[in-house]
Amino acid sequence: MIRFLLALCLFASAALAEPIRIKDLVEFDGVRGNDLVGYGLVVGLNGTGDGLRNAPFTEEIMANLLERLGANVTGEEFRPKNVAAVFVTAQLPPFARAGGRIDVTVSAIGDAKSLLGGTLVMTPLNGADGQIYAVAQGTIIAGGVSAEGDAARVTQGVPTAGVIPSGARVEREVEFDFAGLPVLRLALKAADFTTAARIEQAVNAEFGARVAEMQDAGTVAVDIGATGMLSPAHVLARIEGILVEPETRARVVVDQRSGTIVMGADVRISRVAVAQGNLTLRVEESPLVVQPNPFTEGETVVVPRTSASIGKEGTGLAEVQGGTDLAEVVAGLNALGVAPHDMIDILKSINAAGALHAEFVVN
Repeated sequence: MIRFLLALCLFASAALAEPIRIKDLVEFDGVRGNDLVGYGLVVGLNGTGDGLRNAPFTEEIMANLLERLGANVTGEEFRPKNVAAVFVTAQLPPFARAGGRIDVTVSAIGDAKSLLGGTLVMTPLNGADGQIYAVAQGTIIAGGVSAEGDAARVTQGVPTAGVIPSGARVEREVEFDFAGLPVLRLALKAADFTTAARIEQAVNAEFGARVAEMQDAGTVAVDIGATGMLSPAHVLARIEGILVEPETRARVVVDQRSGTIVMGADVRISRVAVAQGNLTLRVEESPLVVQPNPFTEGETVVVPRTSASIGKEGTGLAEVQGGTDLAEVVAGLNALGVAPHDMIDILKSINAAGALHAEFVVN
């Protein structure tokens, strides 16, 4: 496991040295999606829908839907088990046009057991401004399966959530005059002054003039008029393919649940001594049965026999030299011969001692 970690870190270090396209490092001003949400009804379930006594909102929306279709069920004893109330979520991609189709995610909000095989009835999807931007409908592809009997139940995956590929049709477009932007801003996904400066230099070198200006660690502004091109779309198409070598902060990320450790290429550890070991307590019971001699009076007696021992296992005190690169850091930790979970504890202690010169993130 440790050797695999070393190989993974060295591979990541080599990968970071390669230049990356600007389109993979930044978000472009105005080129963004919009979240949509709706409240609807799924029908056609095989007895796995909401229990209407526990989810009265399902009965209410079902009655309203039937009334719109011309069926009056007010005051009727109508409690089917094949319907479920759901939330429908989607993302309207940038520059989506009316008539286009987008994927939707359907999630049960009541006590439905499964949405497998259900059909979502026409559901309007609203944006943050309350306007309807899309309408969803279609057969749900559930992400799991569930089966149960009188005394046992088995569930695989999440049967109460599913997706409908291309399940919503765009009805309204987001109003945004992208072609009229005088200045195009590039927002870095990971704010860094060095990376922003390199993007500025690369864009200016591409156009042969000072068209880009770094405003802060997370923003580079491009003057559309100074580029001499027709529109921001042409400028963007030329900028996004430019290669830039990004700069990243030294960071160590550990996941205590899975024992995963990921280190950045610039992690440094000062000279430090580390002792790691485990205390083992072992107790064994070996009772001895004592019986009387034949043809004599007496009774069988069980004599207790207990053996106890305490052992200490570990590598003792080891010294980790100040690492000049990631390979030396991992090799120094690997010299202790510890498991990944123990290495996480060691990294925590090194960080607490002030010898780990990197951002330490624990998940």
